[in-house]
Amino acid sequence: MIDPLPPELRTSLASELRSCLRRHVLNCWFPHAIDPRGGFVEDFDDAWRLGPSRERHVVYQARLTWTAAEASRREPDPREVWAERVRHGVTFLESKLWDQGRGGFYWSIDEKGEPTRAEKHVYGNAFAIYALATAHDADPRALPLARKAFQWLEDHAHDDAHKGWFEALTLDGAVKPAESGKSDCIGTALGLKSMNAHIHLLEALTALYGVWPDPLVKTRLAEVHALVRDTIVQPEGFQRLFFQPDWTPAKDYVSFGHDVETAFLLHESAGALGIKDAKGEKLGHALVNHAMKHGWDAPNGGFFDAAERETKKVTHRDKIWWVEAEGLNALLLMHRLHGKKDGRYGFAFLKLWEFIHDRQLDSDNGGWFAATDEAGVPDRRKPKSDAWTDPYHQARALWHVIDGLG
Repeated sequence: MIDPLPPELRTSLASELRSCLRRHVLNCWFPHAIDPRGGFVEDFDDAWRLGPSRERHVVYQARLTWTAAEASRREPDPREVWAERVRHGVTFLESKLWDQGRGGFYWSIDEKGEPTRAEKHVYGNAFAIYALATAHDADPRALPLARKAFQWLEDHAHDDAHKGWFEALTLDGAVKPAESGKSDCIGTALGLKSMNAHIHLLEALTALYGVWPDPLVKTRLAEVHALVRDTIVQPEGFQRLFFQPDWTPAKDYVSFGHDVETAFLLHESAGALGIKDAKGEKLGHALVNHAMKHGWDAPNGGFFDAAERETKKVTHRDKIWWVEAEGLNALLLMHRLHGKKDGRYGFAFLKLWEFIHDRQLDSDNGGWFAATDEAGVPDRRKPKSDAWTDPYHQARALWHVIDGLG
């Protein structure tokens, strides 16, 4: 079988991807988004002009802190430049977004530091833990705060009866009850558990356990790894998105980006746990195969966004920046694991990178277009950066792909 990724091509691709990482990810947010008053500016339009919002959201602040922390370990710039950016992010997480009296991270705050939503969420706390665990080398304050956040989740959000975590909490840390027609701050109906929160708890605890091998962290990491693998991922190769507290599935759809992302996260967490997880690897393989069968755009390259669960009919044909980034990482991982027997993943990886390079990257202004249509025509109404649009997915995917090509 012809190898779609011979050594000389790997070398040139790694160089292209490094250039993409620096020009279209790192140099777009750093130092541009650093706010001298604290934290990181969140809102920039398609041309990187400052937007009107002055809110600060824990997910965005954590993701930029994580990106700076990972860059401090990987990038050739003077380490102290990136370390100072890490400390800038940690300071804001610790002094403004952490609730000094009650514990836990606020979801969002205004310019005065007051919470703008009467809710704390495990998703936001998970990303803060992820960032702080990664930042511990650059800032000695980071790991103690990550440990406090983990304990706060343990005390307030862990479901001892059914496993996993309750997700939407009051500012005092009480679990918000189900309420008809009401959703939490990540869009999940109140009272439900979600795939999205639990795969990012998996990611956060993987990072935390890597720097703090505490027995309880290992127990919770093993628990959420098993929940994702055995309950959230389905044998057919997709994930259920929403569940009742006892893990009875609720109404949902297929999210191709989350499916390919989870294939990687299961592989990563198994490595952190030090286990040979044949079932997890099999299901990760199935997740990518299912996404390629039902969500891959063969003529143009790239993954569609979402489909009906029952029929697998694609309902959202846009190419979303983070979906394509996660797809790039997952396809190369599958090529590494299965490429000797199946060349599809390597060829799809090349086609996806071609789509990203030619269609998803903004050659004029820099950055990734937040969304394009299926042919790659960008939606320039969408901003390059906001509370949910940031450098984390692209940076993580590109760093792992560069590693995988080495």
